[in-house]
Amino acid sequence: MLQNRVNPLGEIISTKARGAWMGNRGLLHNDKQEIVRPFRLPAWITCVLAFKNRKRIVMSPGLYTELFFLDEATAFSAGHRPCKECRRNDHLRFKKYWLLGNPGYDFNEKTSITEIDKIIHRERLGVNNTKVTFLAEISELPDGTFILLDEKPFLIKGDWLYAWTPAGYDTGIIKPGKLEVTVLTPASIVSAFKAGYLPQMAV
Repeated sequence: MLQNRVNPLGEIISTKARGAWMGNRGLLHNDKQEIVRPFRLPAWITCVLAFKNRKRIVMSPGLYTELFFLDEATAFSAGHRPCKECRRNDHLRFKKYWLLGNPGYDFNEKTSITEIDKIIHRERLGVNNTKVTFLAEISELPDGTFILLDEKPFLIKGDWLYAWTPAGYDTGIIKPGKLEVTVLTPASIVSAFKAGYLPQMAV
């Protein structure tokens, strides 16, 4: 069983459960199909599973490592964003709402996605490649955001919180009306959600 599935903390794990999206951080595996690094590229993208009839063997020697996600919300929590090639419309939509939600940067529609990737990279990984988190009031967080509750990742959707598992979400629990929580989804991506980007959620 390959180690190629990603959880909301951005960790690459092994599981029999299949993913609905593919991701890319560059070449992460060795010739034995073992993960040897958490990333190679600063641009972490989320792709569709099938595109233009392209075929390849997962974790081929010398090629990028195919990663997989339960849903788009999980990919965003890990720090991935839509691919510019296979998801062009989603890519443009994400960039639009990222710019709207993060007006503090001196960016505009002509700004390269590379500049946005640099910011997201700082927001997802800290010292020793540890997950960057921040604190926020739960009532101010938009749908699609992941938080930590009892040391487990939960997805916010409407008035409910859903515990993440590799195979899907557990039965929802009522979202507290007021509570300061640890947020897993990178801050500028949360702002993009607030501005109007609604990620796909498997619940």
